[in-house]
Amino acid sequence: METHDIVIIGGGQMGLSLGYYLRRAGADFLILDAEDGAGGAWRHGWDSLRLFSPAGYSSLPGWLMPPPAHEGYPTRDDVLDYLGRYEARYEFPIRRPVRVETVERADELLEVVTDKGRLAARAVVSATGTWSHPYIPEIEGRDAFKGAQVHSAHYVRPEDYSGQTLLVVGGGNSGAQIMAELAPVARTLWVTAHDPLFLPDDVDGRVLFERAVARMKAGPSDTPVGGIGDIVMVPPVKEARARGDLSSVRPFERMTAKGVVWVDGSETQVDAIIWCTGFRPALDHLAPLGVVEEDGRVLVDGQRSIKEPRLWLAGYGDWSGPGSATLMGAAR
Repeated sequence: METHDIVIIGGGQMGLSLGYYLRRAGADFLILDAEDGAGGAWRHGWDSLRLFSPAGYSSLPGWLMPPPAHEGYPTRDDVLDYLGRYEARYEFPIRRPVRVETVERADELLEVVTDKGRLAARAVVSATGTWSHPYIPEIEGRDAFKGAQVHSAHYVRPEDYSGQTLLVVGGGNSGAQIMAELAPVARTLWVTAHDPLFLPDDVDGRVLFERAVARMKAGPSDTPVGGIGDIVMVPPVKEARARGDLSSVRPFERMTAKGVVWVDGSETQVDAIIWCTGFRPALDHLAPLGVVEEDGRVLVDGQRSIKEPRLWLAGYGDWSGPGSATLMGAAR
């Protein structure tokens, strides 16, 4: 059986970052990626998706992302181009498309079962991210709703909803950016659990990431409010603010075949709901190891599984490294 010292599952930004350091150390490793090409989750972002930090601060180790040719922060296409050139630059051993089905114990090794066959490894790093596991909350009547329900993971462009009545559900950066571009072309209500927190215009992803790292290291503190989930005022969101399109309403109580019912009993008919409600770790392949807890996470010491020390986790959010689900965090 083909055997490597380290097998990395996932060839997105975190897999490439790990590959950079392993190659520099001269390690024997292989990256398995389920995608058809470079870019990881960025291959599936909506057309206008953009970073909320400058290119130089959103780079992987060893090579800075080139500044975009246009004004503003890098777009999805800029990131895709960079990731493709990055993996070609360092000639990482990447095998794709290969879908990992399970990771199993095999005496002193871990066996990686894929749709292309089996491999063995002395250590496995799971870096599959969260994009393939979009989260939609359980709400009474959701299955009865006959309109369209689209998670931000599958949203593409505003023109698909021109002239419709919509709800955008979720108060993070994805919700704000999608609301900003839908409001001019559709009758849109923004539904958030509480009033969204808009950061000052001069605060971007750099500040948020530094705060997240500081909090992880120091524990509770009096650091000013602001986390990675707070809304950065990228240009489209600023334009929406100027138009008066960033007001939000509190959540509805249940769904019906034609729309939603609010807490006061009133009903609004809608054509579609865009769920910007986040993601959960994509860890189904680890089921045979028995390491995934009820909350969907893995107990780790640093980034190493406590229950299976040959397994490492990277890129799932703060529990697997500060800001590790972001480009900035992947580089750390």
